[in-house]
Amino acid sequence: MSKRTISGRTVVITGAASGIGRALAQRLSAHSCPVAIADVDERGLKETEVSLHGPALAKVLDVRDADAQHAFAAEVREWAPQPIGAVFNNAGVAVASSVLDAVPEDDNWLWDINFHGVVNGTRAFLPILVEQDEGAIVNTSSVFGLAGMPNQSAYCSAKFAVRGFTDSLRQELRGTGVTAINVHPGGIDTNIVRNARFRKDPEGRGRTHEQMVQEFAAITLTKPDKAAAIIHRGVEQGKARILVGPDAYVFDILTRLTPTHYYDVMSRFEAWLRRRGPAPSRAGADAGARR
Repeated sequence: MSKRTISGRTVVITGAASGIGRALAQRLSAHSCPVAIADVDERGLKETEVSLHGPALAKVLDVRDADAQHAFAAEVREWAPQPIGAVFNNAGVAVASSVLDAVPEDDNWLWDINFHGVVNGTRAFLPILVEQDEGAIVNTSSVFGLAGMPNQSAYCSAKFAVRGFTDSLRQELRGTGVTAINVHPGGIDTNIVRNARFRKDPEGRGRTHEQMVQEFAAITLTKPDKAAAIIHRGVEQGKARILVGPDAYVFDILTRLTPTHYYDVMSRFEAWLRRRGPAPSRAGADAGARR
């Protein structure tokens, strides 16, 4: 691992209107980073901006729009008072559906944001980092980029794609001062499940969207500020893969030890978490949301 310092450098964060994106912006701003933040949620983005204490550039941005991402990169290049230390491609959404009942428009919406949004952000900012010969592309995958889970085919496929794309990029950057990092959050208390596209209970139990939100809330183990601290430290420690939360380590170990039977163990672990009762704050299931 090659250690790097991003504190004091300019950072770029998408999905910054709430959740991990907002927590990263607040933490890095407190560590003297000029922060360029983007999100499609203008109101949430403004709330994040006013919570920061240092230089900030806020941009209402749909990460699906490659041209808009390139324009944002050009704007950040002109604005940045310090070299760019890291670009966090963090925006993401969720869909709950079985493969049998999947709605193609919903899956395409998710893939366009969760995977193509990451690719667009990487392609927009990578030339700047390569020109600097320093910095990190930090892409949010998921524990669902480590393991395939039922009723999450669109989400898992996008997060596996982020993982493969980022790992491939990291090998291409060998010998340069730039690196690519995968982040694999477990259950994080964000809005991603509340904002998910949901048409019916994929398990056939007749649950409402709100009931599913509450069930996800019961199994979240990590708050956004804790997740942001883990990610910040992981980047500066030079990690190529950052696991966020104790459940992320469970996923990682099980997929290594029992690559075809991990879900049997995970389903029992999830049932145990749900018996603890719902978390006392808003619900979420993973890193970052399209806020």
